[in-house]
Amino acid sequence: MKRFIALLIAGLASIQFAYAAVNLNTASQAELETVKGIGPAKAKAIIEHRSKNGPFKSVDDLKEIKGFGDKVVNKMRPELTVAGTAEKAATPLKK
Repeated sequence: MKRFIALLIAGLASIQFAYAAVNLNTASQAELETVKGIGPAKAKAIIEHRSKNGPFKSVDDLKEIKGFGDKVVNKMRPELTVAGTAEKAATPLKK
């Protein structure tokens, strides 16, 4: 019984990680590449766009990057987020 409960807990924990959305404003290239449809070139383009233009306000902002049209963004939408970054981005960094 203990073994079954341990397996159940491990299974549930892995499901949580499998469905965690990738944050466009904080993800590394490797994290972005875990999203189906984002390879190395698109991941680099996302990071470059983020560096030049600041944080994404919505997943739809991806459409500003070459290679991301309506269909592509709509397919990726469930796996992406920009949540929780607006306040951080607006706060100046202290040195």
